[in-house]
Amino acid sequence: MNRLPLSLAISYYDHVADLTGGRVEAEGIDLTCLLLPIEEIFFRFLTYREFDVSEISFAKYASLISQGDQSFTAIPVFPMRIARHSSIYIRRDAPVREPADLAGRRVGVPEWAQTAGVYCRGMLVHQYGLDLTSVDWVQAGVNQPGRAEKVCLKLPAGVKLVPRPDKSLSEMLVSGEIDAAITAHPPACFENGHPNVRRLFEDFVEIETRYVRETGIFPIMHTVAIRRQLQDENPWIAMNLLTAFEEAKRRSIKRALFVGSCFPIPWGYEHARRAQGLFGKDYWPYGIEANRTTLDAFLQYAFEQGICHKRLQIEELFCSQVQKRVRV
Repeated sequence: MNRLPLSLAISYYDHVADLTGGRVEAEGIDLTCLLLPIEEIFFRFLTYREFDVSEISFAKYASLISQGDQSFTAIPVFPMRIARHSSIYIRRDAPVREPADLAGRRVGVPEWAQTAGVYCRGMLVHQYGLDLTSVDWVQAGVNQPGRAEKVCLKLPAGVKLVPRPDKSLSEMLVSGEIDAAITAHPPACFENGHPNVRRLFEDFVEIETRYVRETGIFPIMHTVAIRRQLQDENPWIAMNLLTAFEEAKRRSIKRALFVGSCFPIPWGYEHARRAQGLFGKDYWPYGIEANRTTLDAFLQYAFEQGICHKRLQIEELFCSQVQKRVRV
């Protein structure tokens, strides 16, 4: 039988490595896998729709769907998930000691539509009562000037977002032009150990664990999109890809739980076992039902923050062929 040739752009993850390395195959598909830096993937796919299947920012994908963009659809595969209390960086000498102190301050973001920021702001609003209109928001690249938004925003009334194409968040945090930064990747000043920059939540692992346990929200950063024309012409693609991604992930979790050294992480198998205690046997679930709480919270946050132009329903995000998929 002839196999359908498809290109897949994705970053390296152990839980997709058996698929990208050919040890797991998607039935009926001849997959050419491109392992690329995530920023390059997003730029090339969002700007040029360059790949057949691609990892994609969850926030940008949802924003485009809310604006009626029908050029791609997604399968409920989530290669990156990170709780985001750890993503807020502050100056030690600024009067910011707790989330409420961000009111009246200047806070930088690399893009308003960065997924990490959506979860951070949602958490600050819903768990800590912060009013987004009370903050002076500044948009700039994390370590280099010139970064810009990639999707059209519909900011809520009263939210002030000022682009600074001439500066980076890292240099503005050091100089005091901003009091805090919310960013998926640590700014260079923090990574380089600047003495006046720290995380707002320094005990973030404990706080994030409690947050996940209490809310049921395990933040999803990225999903996997398919060019819609391909999916419409070959309706079996989505399910076959989902099945292959799930098998690759199953093998990865088995490796993670093996009492040995499959990963260069001391006691890694024990970390994996504890993750099962928090999330369940499949602690990195794909599919819709197993992720409904997280997906619904994200869509609410994205609408409240003007990233989604309407309040999407979960089923609008994923192609119809996987709508009834339940947790494996």
